[in-house]
Amino acid sequence: MKYFIVTVLSKGKKSEHGLYAEHKKEAQYLAKIKFPGIILKAVETSPPLEDQLKKFKETLFANFKKRKLKQDSLIAAIRQLAVMANAGIPIHDSLHEIADATTDQALKTVIGTMAEDINSGHSLSYSAKKFSYELGTLAIAMIELGEKTGNMAESLHKLADMLEEIRRNIIKFKKAMAYPRNVMIAMAVAFTILISYVVPQFKTIFEQLHSELPVPTLILLFLEHLFNTYGVYVIAGLVMFFMGFRYMLNQNKDFRFQWHLFLLKVYLIKNIIMFATLNRFTLVFSELVRAGIPIAEALETSVAMIDNLPLRERLLMVRSTVEKGGSLHAGLLETKLFENMVIQMISAGESSGQLDTMMQKVMEYYKMRFDAIIDGLSEAVEPIMLFMIAGMVLLLALGIFLPMWEMGNAVQGRR
Repeated sequence: MKYFIVTVLSKGKKSEHGLYAEHKKEAQYLAKIKFPGIILKAVETSPPLEDQLKKFKETLFANFKKRKLKQDSLIAAIRQLAVMANAGIPIHDSLHEIADATTDQALKTVIGTMAEDINSGHSLSYSAKKFSYELGTLAIAMIELGEKTGNMAESLHKLADMLEEIRRNIIKFKKAMAYPRNVMIAMAVAFTILISYVVPQFKTIFEQLHSELPVPTLILLFLEHLFNTYGVYVIAGLVMFFMGFRYMLNQNKDFRFQWHLFLLKVYLIKNIIMFATLNRFTLVFSELVRAGIPIAEALETSVAMIDNLPLRERLLMVRSTVEKGGSLHAGLLETKLFENMVIQMISAGESSGQLDTMMQKVMEYYKMRFDAIIDGLSEAVEPIMLFMIAGMVLLLALGIFLPMWEMGNAVQGRR
């Protein structure tokens, strides 16, 4: 949002008022509503220091207050809205009915606000974009599809199916990670207890040796000193780091781009992100093409819902290629994200005039690949988990027993 100083002429006197708006026309429109009189001009400028500090504070804490809607409640609301739209009930009335019926306060607020926006003359997609974090980019893309095709009921039914599929994948992911996560938490707790209470008991013994201690023991003593002396500061530092990282991730696009790029290089995570993105992209794109939306527009909507910035940037190349008169498969080939088999399938679909059918098959292929990754996630994580457990056990064993062995050898040597 930009800050504007609006000059208003009222009863022969000029007055200046500050307000936030997306652009100059919106600033003039808002000024007409808020301030009586004739709007002379609206000039973009920097907001006052107090406003800047207030906005920074609000933005910082808003990032932690925002949360996604419960998927069960959201899917049920979308199903209900689809049924009402299919029955010919106006969207505004349908949203009011759903808002009144739901017991989820967060959903009630979102749906109620959307109903008010529609009553003010805005479209459903315009209102949905205001809640892009709560609803998700997929919901916005499918609502736009319903508006473009004129068949909102079918788009909403398909959206509910997609959200259920995503929810099933999330449940599968959580189940696959449950055992490794619980084991690692148990090991972390055990390691912390040993460092905080067991190692100090050996510390006095090690100090009596008056000899050079091995590296594992020095590491344990350092961790013990850090935990017991600066534990509160370490926790506070981690909290501050997390808050700062979260703020930068939400407010700085370059920082977010670099973080997303880093994630695409991390073992296992890169495959999850890659195939989840391609699965979602082909899912939405195939639905748009099947509905008769032009390829360039379908690409614009499909790419807009991709969260990973580097992948979004590469897929934008496809739209640029198509707009210049190139073929879809040539644009996809330039991204270097799709396998040759997929490129050949899409090329065959373009040549035969059955692109929608072929894109459906491509979507099913990437869904299969993504499901395979989720199903094999537990096995893929196990080597990492075992390596970390072995490292902690080895550090504790060597750190405690090596000095004890040296002490025993010294005693035997004296004898």
